[in-house]
Amino acid sequence: MDETQTEQQKAAAKKSAVAVTPTDASEAGKRSKPRKPARAKVVEEAARRYFAAISARDPDAMAACFRPDGIDDIVPLGVFRGPGEVRDLFTELFAAIPDAEMVVQRVVADREIAAVEYRLAGTFQGGPFQGIEPTGKRIEIRGTDLVEIDDEGKIIRNTGYYDGAAFARQIGMLPRQNSQAERAMTMAFNAATGLRARLGR
Repeated sequence: MDETQTEQQKAAAKKSAVAVTPTDASEAGKRSKPRKPARAKVVEEAARRYFAAISARDPDAMAACFRPDGIDDIVPLGVFRGPGEVRDLFTELFAAIPDAEMVVQRVVADREIAAVEYRLAGTFQGGPFQGIEPTGKRIEIRGTDLVEIDDEGKIIRNTGYYDGAAFARQIGMLPRQNSQAERAMTMAFNAATGLRARLGR
């Protein structure tokens, strides 16, 4: 009797184990599914908040994204220190390109930095920008910013890259690429370089 009961208990236990195993495996699979670390999510959200302020053409909101000693290093333009200089720069930019449209194409973030790929388009028809008078030309530039974020979600440093020569061509400051005017400019530059070499300068 005891032997029969023991065999029945073993069979029941085996049946129970078979029934539970798929559920356990499913739950384990859900738990093991990779998730973005919380810190990386904070960094991405802070970068997206900054670019949302650019899209809204709101220099005050942009400046608020930086901590007091934050730096905006825009490689073709220069280094802008602190929220005040950031605000002044983008106030000038939005006045120069009043219809500026920012589109974020991709954001990749780790625990410290978010890389943001974007397109900026608009018409240079407002005020001057960095000493250049408006030409009424349509511009469209592609760029990438590396946005470093502190523990409070504020920008420590933003390093921005875009093609400054392409911008200059689009506003008419430089001749179009591969145009006759560009070839003439290149020839003149090479002639001047050769003359300086011959003069020993």
